[in-house]
Amino acid sequence: MTAALYNATILRLAASIPHDERLPSAQASVEKRSPVCGSRVTVDIVLGADGRVAALGQEVRACALGQASASLMGAHAIGRTPAELDAARATLTAYLAGEGEDPGDWPGLDIFAPARAYPARHASIRLAFEAAAEAARIASHRDVAAA
Repeated sequence: MTAALYNATILRLAASIPHDERLPSAQASVEKRSPVCGSRVTVDIVLGADGRVAALGQEVRACALGQASASLMGAHAIGRTPAELDAARATLTAYLAGEGEDPGDWPGLDIFAPARAYPARHASIRLAFEAAAEAARIASHRDVAAA
């Protein structure tokens, strides 16, 4: 199991998580935790005037799969809308559950194909996307309420 899941690409991504510092002035912060393994990801979001992610911070305390997922999320989240983050979260969840053969248009998610056979690993892989989608949704609601 370990060789198939923890390949060189996963380990490289896990070692290079972008936006790996918390934001001091986030519009929203969300922490997600995996009850199975204890992995934890906190994502901070700031939306720009156009409603897209303008700044992102994250604190990742997870296994290599969770770290790799946070790396992929962080590398491509800036400029995305809350709806795009939510769609990526939903597509990743369905992909891991075997409800489709395509991980969607978020770059790099196909590296998790071997993990589909290990449902106990899915929660850790989803954490960063779940936290980012929720934080962006909260930030967008706060932005509307402030207007």
